[in-house]
Amino acid sequence: MRKKRILGAKFKAKVALAAVRGDKTLTQLASEFAVHGSQVSAWKKTLTEGVEALFEDGRKKPAREEVSTAELFEQIGRLKMELEWLEKSWRSRLTPNASWPSER
Repeated sequence: MRKKRILGAKFKAKVALAAVRGDKTLTQLASEFAVHGSQVSAWKKTLTEGVEALFEDGRKKPAREEVSTAELFEQIGRLKMELEWLEKSWRSRLTPNASWPSER
């Protein structure tokens, strides 16, 4: 049984860049680097899809994410207040002998 090879990121980048250059076919690259052709294709796809992330400005967060987080915290606050009001309202309607359903 063959021992599993663990390929590093540097090696994968080298193969993917060679595939993007297009000087050789995927089959030739697979043979040259001793990997399967589908693996070369997968690394090439990963490189081409992820390359735009290198040029994104990492200093600013997406505005939509900040807004949705604030909206969620606001909704949590409203729901807590509503729950407290309902509990107080329900308790005031109970007879002195009765108890809250969760206290039974």
